Amino acid sequence: MDKKKILVAVDGSRWAMEAVRYAAEVCDPHRTEIALFHVTMPIPESFYDVEKNPAFRTRRAPARAWEDAWRLMIEDFLERASEILKKSGFEGAGVQIILKTRQVGIARDIITEAERGYDAVVLGRRGMSDMKDLILGGVSTKLMSRLNQVPVWLVGEKARGGGFLMALDASDEALKAVTFAAPFLAAKPRDVVLLHVVRGMDPQTEALARFLAPEDQKDWLKKVREEMERAAGFMDEVLERAFLILEEHGVPRDLVKTRVVTGVSSRAAAIVQEAKTEGSGTIIMGRRGLSRVEEFFMGRVSHKVIQLAQNHTVWIVQ
Repeated sequence: MDKKKILVAVDGSRWAMEAVRYAAEVCDPHRTEIALFHVTMPIPESFYDVEKNPAFRTRRAPARAWEDAWRLMIEDFLERASEILKKSGFEGAGVQIILKTRQVGIARDIITEAERGYDAVVLGRRGMSDMKDLILGGVSTKLMSRLNQVPVWLVGEKARGGGFLMALDASDEALKAVTFAAPFLAAKPRDVVLLHVVRGMDPQTEALARFLAPEDQKDWLKKVREEMERAAGFMDEVLERAFLILEEHGVPRDLVKTRVVTGVSSRAAAIVQEAKTEGSGTIIMGRRGLSRVEEFFMGRVSHKVIQLAQNHTVWIVQ
């Protein structure tokens, strides 16, 4: 079996260290190679020209001092990160450190590296600035929206431990997510929940029914409910296929269970609530579902789950 290649994007922040710890916990050192990837920020040459000024001969220019302090901080971070991986069984060729000077932009440079044969990119929910800019840090937001060919693991602050919840619909993307995740789940088995959520009748549909004659209204609402039940019933086959995929990869069947939740107003909120109820630290889902809605390259449900599941790790699989 070929080893999985995982790229962990790090910036020296506590969020990045949490991403390292998560990768060490989830990945099998015998089946995985991990690269710690850091993009350094070059200081413009004009700053170094300041040092040539006689006024600065007796002391170092602030820019140079800042650069040295940053380098020492990153070296210390990478040393601590490597030790975490080593304690989890990653040694030698299993761990690689890649330092690159920024070329286009941090997010774009991470994407360029990620597209060089990696199986997934792991990153923290926020970065060094620790800015609480709504939900995600700037680099994380760009990576989630632009990295379309490589699965992304967005690590929450309290995401380690617990099992896995896989949110499924009947789309090809959902089963691709199962196939991608199966080797990781088999390597270090934990509880797995296969979840399908059926949204209830929305207020607009109920409002339209009121314009019909009483007998037609009753018949129409009945047909709508029957269609919803039929859709839920169709998922039995999909869930069984997911079961088989996991079993073929070696995931113990007794660790896998299914849940079908119906009649909810928000699928994303229901997914996150089920993850909390089941004690699932990780939520896995496809980037898009059956609707094929592409808003900023992400499906609406997956985008909302990322916003709501701040303490979970979310895998978005292409």
